[in-house]
Amino acid sequence: MISVRHLSKTFHNPDGSMLTVLKDVSCDIQKGEVISIIGPSGTGKSTFLRALNMLEPPTSGEILVDGENITAPGYPLHKLRQKMGMVFQSFNLFEHMTVLENIIYAPTELLHLSDQQAKAEAMDLLKKVGMAQKADVYPSALSGGQKQRVAIARSLAMHPEVILFDEPTSALDPTMVGEVLSVIRQLSKSGLTMLIVTHEMRFARDVSSRIFFMNEGIIYEDGTPEQIFDHPVRSATKAFVNRIQKLVYEIDSDEFDYLQIHTGINRFCIKYNITDKQDLAYSLTKQVLFEYMRNIRPLTFRLTHTELSGETALDFMVENISESPLNDSAREHLRPQVNNLIEEPTTRGFRVKLIL
Repeated sequence: MISVRHLSKTFHNPDGSMLTVLKDVSCDIQKGEVISIIGPSGTGKSTFLRALNMLEPPTSGEILVDGENITAPGYPLHKLRQKMGMVFQSFNLFEHMTVLENIIYAPTELLHLSDQQAKAEAMDLLKKVGMAQKADVYPSALSGGQKQRVAIARSLAMHPEVILFDEPTSALDPTMVGEVLSVIRQLSKSGLTMLIVTHEMRFARDVSSRIFFMNEGIIYEDGTPEQIFDHPVRSATKAFVNRIQKLVYEIDSDEFDYLQIHTGINRFCIKYNITDKQDLAYSLTKQVLFEYMRNIRPLTFRLTHTELSGETALDFMVENISESPLNDSAREHLRPQVNNLIEEPTTRGFRVKLIL
């Protein structure tokens, strides 16, 4: 459906220097594929997506959509935009129009649908994204997640063959990410061709038929979710997909600031969209620090979250001891609260790990 050949994009900086963001990118995208584009920030993911619908015309190379070279001089871009929709980070809704008016504007102006047909289709789409009750509301009254769901409905209203999602959750409060990902997950089952730039690794794995890992301005690795996440060929891919997020506190005495730790846990859980584990993390941390290991100082407390597997753990590490600081009563009390309790020696001491 889409063929990309030797695509490059260079930007000219104000100081006269040049920045090459895309370097000789080539790929073929088949009808019905759901492709997640992952990789470190600044590696050309969004630029690649914007080049596909000519929002960022490439410096060199060709893009063929259904056999037509859309990079050819004089190609009618309105024709491309009718078959290729885009959902942006920042929603881009018309603030002076209601939700319903936002959705029917392009179909009536460009597809020449009647108001009645456009409104009927718009209401069906709003029901699909759970926003029918907000049809007569202005965007300023909506949350970020609601705005993004409206933006998705607006894109679908043009009956596109392809939808491009440019980090659709990056501008959202973490508590709203799930509602938008749920809508995209439903769309992925509809047979629509989709390309999604995302930092949500578990979502990318679950929803995609194919993954592009972009690094250094190229498609560094291309494969199925299983290939990319379980058996990556290149070391840079392996390092990226196995990212572990950490929150670490050194506790040197009984005078440590537990309120700071409590606030840190709260922020960490919100940031990585694991608020469902927040209360348990609070409770277990308090139990261990104030009951089961209250006489052991110094120790290192660490909260970790592995983005790909979704595993969240509390680590309590003590140096210069060779046996577990937990007694049988503590184990009996902790085990029913966690998925796993691990007690293991380390090169410097001993670690108690609670997997939530």
